[in-house]
Amino acid sequence: FGSRGSSVEQFLAALAAASGLQGRTDRGQRAAMGKAGQARQVFKTFGKNKKSGKVKTEDKKKTAPKLKKDITPGSVLILLAGRFRGTRVVFLKQLESGLLLITGPYAVNGVPLRRVNQRFC
Repeated sequence: FGSRGSSVEQFLAALAAASGLQGRTDRGQRAAMGKAGQARQVFKTFGKNKKSGKVKTEDKKKTAPKLKKDITPGSVLILLAGRFRGTRVVFLKQLESGLLLITGPYAVNGVPLRRVNQRFC
C-alpha cells in the first residue's frame, strides 16, 4: 500500500463504497490546499445555502421612523453633533428617508438646508 496516508484513504474509500455512505476521502486534497482553502471548502459544503423563511429587504416596505412628538414644522431645534453643533435651527419637514430637513436660516446664522438625523436634534 506504500505510505500510511494512502492506505487510510483507500480503506475509507472501500468502507464508503461498501456501506453506501459518503466518507471523508478528501484528506490529501484538503491538506494540500492550506487553511484558507480548507475554510472555503467547508463553507461551500456546509455554508448558509438553505432558504430561510425571512422576508427579503426588497419585499419589505421602508417606512420613515416616527417623528418625535415635540418636533413640528417651524419648531426650533438645537443641533447636538456635526459642524453646526450647538446652533439653533428651524425644522422644515421630515424626508421620506426619515431624516429631518433643517435650515438656519442661512442669512441669520449661516446654516444651509441640511438633512439631519433625529438623534442629533
